[in-house]
Order: sequence, then C-alpha cells, then structure tokens
Amino acid sequence: MAEIDELKRRVQTWAEERGLWHDCGFKTFESHVGAEPGDPPECLVLWYEGTLGGAIDGDYDGIDESQFHDIFDSMGFLFERRDNVSGVAYLETEDTERAEAYRQYFHWKWVCSLIKDDCADVHAELYEHFHKRPDDLERLHWRELEVLLFRVFQNQGFRAVLGPGTGDGGADVRLWKGPLGDVHTLVQAKRYRRDNKISLEPVAALRGVMANERATHGIFVTTSSYLPSAKDFALASQGALTLATSTDVSEWCRAASEVVVTDKASLISRDSVEKLLLELRYRPDARIVHATYGYNMTINAFAMVVKETKYAALLMTLPSLTVSHDGYGQMGYVIPDMSEAALAFHTAPHITRAKTDRDASRVGYWDGNRYYTPWDGNPAHFNYCD
Repeated sequence: MAEIDELKRRVQTWAEERGLWHDCGFKTFESHVGAEPGDPPECLVLWYEGTLGGAIDGDYDGIDESQFHDIFDSMGFLFERRDNVSGVAYLETEDTERAEAYRQYFHWKWVCSLIKDDCADVHAELYEHFHKRPDDLERLHWRELEVLLFRVFQNQGFRAVLGPGTGDGGADVRLWKGPLGDVHTLVQAKRYRRDNKISLEPVAALRGVMANERATHGIFVTTSSYLPSAKDFALASQGALTLATSTDVSEWCRAASEVVVTDKASLISRDSVEKLLLELRYRPDARIVHATYGYNMTINAFAMVVKETKYAALLMTLPSLTVSHDGYGQMGYVIPDMSEAALAFHTAPHITRAKTDRDASRVGYWDGNRYYTPWDGNPAHFNYCD
C-alpha cells in the first residue's frame, strides 16, 4: 500500500539522518509473526538489533524520540513496542472507511498465506473467506487458485494430486474416489476476468485429456463464465463434464468450512480429549509440547497436539503442576498436568492454531506468541523473580 511505503520511507529517512539505520529493517506482520492479524491490524513491523531501539526509547541525548512517534501520528498510525527488538505500527483513525479498507487488506494477505498444499485443515477462515467473497477468487494468482481447489477436493474425501503448475498434461488436479480409487476425475482451472469467457476450445481439450487418461469425469473451473458453445459441448457429454464458476467454488468452500469446524469440535470433545490424555499420561510422546517465555523471568507453557498436518497444527493448552519450589513459589520446577484437571482446558478458547516448523531432526510449533517444541519429559525450571 502506498501509505505504508511512504511511512517506511519517512521512518528510514529519520533514522538515516541520525546515523541509526543499521541492523534494522521492515517486515510484514504475517512474515514476522506468522499469525492472524488483529483488529486493528498490525500494518508494519520495524525490527532493530542496533542503536535504533535505544533511540526510540529516549536513551540517547540529542535525539528527540518524540519526532519518531510524530512520523506515525502525522500519518494516522500508532507505534508500539512488541518486544526488545521490534515494534508494530497500527492504524489509528476515526475514518471508518479507511479502517475497514486496512482490515480487509491485511485479512486478505493472511488468507493468501494459508493457501498452501497442506495448511487449510485447521483454518476454516480460509474457506469462509471465499464462501462469503467469491469475487476474491479472481484476485488470486492462478497457482493459488489451483492449490485452493486441491485443498477443497481433499476436504471432500478425494485422494487428490496437485499438478506441477506447468507441463501438467492438461489437468491441474487429479482426483480419485471409490473403494478401489476407480472414480477418476480431472480438474482444470482458469483464473480469468469476468469479461473473458471460456470458449469451446479449452473445454474440448479437457475432454480429450479425459479420453487419453480414461477419466470418468472432468471439472472445468473458472472465475469468469462460459460461452454458449462451451456449455453446449458440456451438455452433450451427458454428465461427463461439469462446468463450474466462482459461485460453485463458493459453495464448495462453505461445505469445506463446515467440515473443518465440525472436525475441530470433535477433536476437542470431552471424550476425545479424555482418551488422548489417558494415552499420553502413561506413554508421553512428542505430542506433549513445551515453551518458555518471560522478560527477566522464566515462565513455562505446556500444550498437547490434537491435530497436525504438514504445515499446521491444533494445540490444546495444558495446566502446569508444580513438583518442587523454594518455599515461596517463586522458583522451582513444573510438569504438564495430565490429570482430570486438564479436561477444563478442552474448550475452544484453549485451542490454538499453530504453524508447524519441521526439518529432518526436529519439529516446532509457533502459535503467534510462543514457540513450542516436544517436551523432554523432565521437570521444567521456572523463576518468577523479576
């Protein structure tokens, strides 16, 4: 956005004029934190590891930190420290139209970040967005549209294979369903403007690929619509070809959203949580995760992974149980409480979504506030003395 670019330019100029612009820079909130934007949304992250942070806090004589904040105020933003090495710019305005434009913009950016080949299982908002705003499908990159359709069909119970994007043999997604995988469907997607209608040729080409691969069904999906010749050709196929538009994708997304919500509810049902707790109480494994946080203190957080995909997970908060302390409760050791007390945490507010960070040797989960790793089974040290 032009306003944010101008804000960045002014902040950098102010810092450069005072010799402060080093070991610092700008990031988006999504790339820096990896979490859903708040309300008001976090418009910009300024990170710093050098002298800029101290100058903002007024630690240097001759540098008026109020001038830094005046830059944000003059453009309708508010700057707040996030931690010792970063701060966030929020929109601060009484202009409701401008505020709504920013909210929609950053929500859209976050939705697009969820369109990965294995992330939407725990994010009903991804599907809800396109159910409520089917016109936004036209704003997607063509590859993002293919990935979204791939996830939607997986959600419907198909065994789906996403093509490479180019050189895909005439089908973007291949689907199989049935006890033997004998119902073979090819999906071709075209992200076109509304005024650019699909002609006969690409629809007929999909029919040809179906014949070559002996597919039983073909689905052509577009963000525009179809010329009469394409509709007549599909009608003559006697059900072998389906022509879909953004309206159809919107309905598919509605159904997919309901599946995610229902699945999440079942995962956090009392019976499901009680069964998982009982299993892990006696045989703890990597599904029990641990994080530490606190400034000048050591605070522990425990959670249980109730669902995980390649890129995302659902975590349920677990209470901590103190096993020893200094007599004042200020320092000691805690473990996750896997008793019936944990059942009080099976409600929705204690279920958080996290992005999975995995490589060959380790796995971690970032929920936007804390980074969890598998608990090692040993009591964790705490220190509340500031």
